[in-house]
Amino acid sequence: MTHVKAMTQFTRMDESSAEQWMEIGVESAKSQQRQGETVLALLQMLATKVDGFAVDQLTHCLQTATRAERAGADPEVVVASLCHDIGKVVSVPNHGPIAAEILKPYVRDEVYWMIKAHQDFQGKHYYHHFGADPEAREQYRGEPWFGLAAQFADEWDQIAFDPDYDTEPLEHFEPLVMKVFSTPHAF
Repeated sequence: MTHVKAMTQFTRMDESSAEQWMEIGVESAKSQQRQGETVLALLQMLATKVDGFAVDQLTHCLQTATRAERAGADPEVVVASLCHDIGKVVSVPNHGPIAAEILKPYVRDEVYWMIKAHQDFQGKHYYHHFGADPEAREQYRGEPWFGLAAQFADEWDQIAFDPDYDTEPLEHFEPLVMKVFSTPHAF
């Protein structure tokens, strides 16, 4: 295991000083500027995941983001559309909440919920094949983000498995990813 030289010397948080935490804050702010690179690396890992679909999961995410962008979605929604399945790198069954938590500090609340609940919204198009409730999205009706989540699932996500679609490459979205992930709204 590789170790990076520590700048502070405490080994327990309860023995730390305010000065050490100030130093950690400065270093954390510097590393924050590289979070977009981490997200791009995770997205690239989806290129090897096909899981029986007509396209790999990176292509699916790129198509979803391309469709959102072409529909006039704002930058946070486009980046969230790109990253909506990033959690599949870790866990397919839990991918929506994983992706939502990665995005949460960087996007507004309605975009966070759009991604967190996207599986139930997308389920309208396939849950019946598994004996699940295709109307699972209805549990969210009345939420201020319901319309956005429905648009995401119905118009961009569930139709983004077309190997012949004119999909923008990852490089097209890199500047937007770097911008959105450079400054968290919350810590």
